Amino acid sequence: MGFFYKHNIHPYTECIKRKETLQNYAKMVNLEVIYQKGYDPEGFIRNVVFRESNRCTYCYHDRLKSTAMIAKRGKFDYFSTTLLYSKFQKHNMIRSIGESIGKSVGVPFYYHDFRAGWKKGIEESKSLKMYRQQYCGCIYSEKERYF
Repeated sequence: MGFFYKHNIHPYTECIKRKETLQNYAKMVNLEVIYQKGYDPEGFIRNVVFRESNRCTYCYHDRLKSTAMIAKRGKFDYFSTTLLYSKFQKHNMIRSIGESIGKSVGVPFYYHDFRAGWKKGIEESKSLKMYRQQYCGCIYSEKERYF
């Protein structure tokens, strides 16, 4: 079961590209996905303004908390995140936040370092002609990537 979190993704056209890519892939591999309702980049920005250098902490926490709550409602055994696939993400922070949220929500966080599949994943996504994102998703990361 997958969950598509989108409140941090900017601009909206990027959000749509990522969602459509996931929808197409999910059909291909028969993956069920829950898509987050609404679109609230303003909420993300309000929560990180004046703390931009620590924005990842907020983002990880919000994403993982949202995922854990879905897992709890769905009575899943564990929850995890695709962030653990990226060599650009802060694994120790993700693990710490995920484990803390897991304890508070009552659904264990599954940690695994999926970066070993990084190169193979890139090759496969290219062979499938999938849209490949060029930054994590937030407006600040977009600026860092392209400015």
